[in-house]
Amino acid sequence: MTANTFIHQQASHCESGVMSALVRHYGQLRGLPFSEPMAFGLASTLAFAYLPFIRIYSLPLVSYRMPPKTIIRGLQKPLGFRMRTETFRRPEDGARRLDELLDAGKVVGLQVSVFWLPFMPRDFRFHFNAHNLLAYGRDAASGDYLLSDPVMEELVRCAPADLAKARFARGMLAPKGLLYYPETAPREPDWNKVIPAAIKKTARVMLHTPLPLIGVKGIAWVGRAFQRLPVATDPQASKLYMGHLVRMQEEIGTGGGGFRFMYAAFLEEAASLARRPALAELAGELTEIGDYWREFALAAARMIRDRDPLDVGRLAELLRAQAAREKAFFTALGKAARS
Repeated sequence: MTANTFIHQQASHCESGVMSALVRHYGQLRGLPFSEPMAFGLASTLAFAYLPFIRIYSLPLVSYRMPPKTIIRGLQKPLGFRMRTETFRRPEDGARRLDELLDAGKVVGLQVSVFWLPFMPRDFRFHFNAHNLLAYGRDAASGDYLLSDPVMEELVRCAPADLAKARFARGMLAPKGLLYYPETAPREPDWNKVIPAAIKKTARVMLHTPLPLIGVKGIAWVGRAFQRLPVATDPQASKLYMGHLVRMQEEIGTGGGGFRFMYAAFLEEAASLARRPALAELAGELTEIGDYWREFALAAARMIRDRDPLDVGRLAELLRAQAAREKAFFTALGKAARS
């Protein structure tokens, strides 16, 4: 498979977009079409976590999905292929290895910092080190790397010095020059086995993780945390906290509604592949849950911008209701996967 056969496709989220593209590229000789929602769902990526002991810009970590690299690792077993990952101590070693792979015609996944990517719109360039994109070649005249960034509409290019900065940025989730690519070709699985297994894992994370900060219990925990915000003494800090949660849901949690819309799309596709029509009905329910997450985000945003009174009690109630909805949903989803 040569780099000039690579087809760029814009995606909602970087890691699922990169992995769906790699599976399509390396698996296309076996006739394996593969969507971004399928990559997300088959790797059991949907989740919720509230981790106040891990800070991002002095605010607690809130995540609507499993940790970075979950999709990179999680697709290997169901699709029966082996992924090679490599990190480097020195930028020059990382660049040398990337050049070797591109010269051999490989399409290679890279973990990078968004901040150092000059093709990114300036408003999107912040210090986030877990962005993923693909390198598929290099311009012989300029030396620029030819890249497919799944959040961009078109193919892009990047100067070697800029890409080196992005690949070796420091800080939380430092990429350390990470590159990855399949060593063997992905193959079409037995959908009736891999889809229920992936769904049961997601339901287990959302319902039965012992730590009360994970899954539906974590959503309820955040609701209680909202009621403790110092609205009277420090309204600005309260608004910052609220905005952080919404940003993680709608910007970092791309795909909308904290990835709930993307997982609903996975369930729609899974219903057909695994011949389980109940999954399509549950996809509709999850879309409604995603709408409720959007309702929460809109209510919080209006309070942050002083369009509505600052009422953390109302936001806490919305989160408690959301926790109840998701508990009922994932209970039904787990039953559907077992039937």
